[in-house]
Amino acid sequence: MTQSFTLGFSCPDQPGIVHSVSTFIVEIGGNITESRQFEDRENQLFFMRVEFDVKSKTDLESIRETFTKIAEKYSMKWRLADSTQRERVLIMVSKYEHCLNDLLFRHRSGALAVDIPLIVSNHRDLEEMANWYGIPFVHISQSNGKDAAEEQLRKVIADNGIELIVLARYMQILSGQFCEDFAGKIINIHHSFLPSFKGAKPYHQAHTRGVKVIGATAHYVTRELDDGPIIEQEVARVDHSHTPEQIASVGRDAEAHALARAVQWHAEHRVFLSGQRTIVFR
Repeated sequence: MTQSFTLGFSCPDQPGIVHSVSTFIVEIGGNITESRQFEDRENQLFFMRVEFDVKSKTDLESIRETFTKIAEKYSMKWRLADSTQRERVLIMVSKYEHCLNDLLFRHRSGALAVDIPLIVSNHRDLEEMANWYGIPFVHISQSNGKDAAEEQLRKVIADNGIELIVLARYMQILSGQFCEDFAGKIINIHHSFLPSFKGAKPYHQAHTRGVKVIGATAHYVTRELDDGPIIEQEVARVDHSHTPEQIASVGRDAEAHALARAVQWHAEHRVFLSGQRTIVFR
């Protein structure tokens, strides 16, 4: 029986890291199937992601225990995961359905290898879509205040073992404390190729200004609204012939594609936080 594992880490850059990791994998009877690395010379950091198979009978905890000595030697921030274990993802949405529908279709077709235990929304508009895909829908109203709604959300997350929260056009601002408590575990999608257009109807504002390029950015959520580390971006060209509605349609496609890739890469442990930016081994 072959078991597959994914090891990812960052640490201060120094000689011997790759040799030590490769030797460790060989000594436990493993075979490397994919390896990516990056040397951040500016910050003197080293990043690496390795997938490997082990044919001999072993378990995740024993491998972690063995690797701990290497991790301590090089002062690593690291994660070792069973490659077959799927991330448990909570999708949050308001009324716009395009990102939700795209994620659920990819999940249903097998293109997005995650588990989606439930969908949370502050409206009931998309409950029928959730039912069609066979995923439980939870309505968390804001009528009793944001604090009460957030407390209910925290309980939902804990009860369902949620590992990643995806804001698929969820039009409510999460508290700063919530963002800190789930740092690196919340992904949002934003039309951030339109940074000059604040407020309502950004695509209509873009049309008025005659923009030539629009797009979207998937990023981790921080206290600073729409200013978290960027995971993925998508761009598309438009011109004077596009109506505001057509620009919005192109923008929705960009949002869906960027968000889906970001969720997939996070779930596959391909994204590493490095200060205000990310290292992504695509």
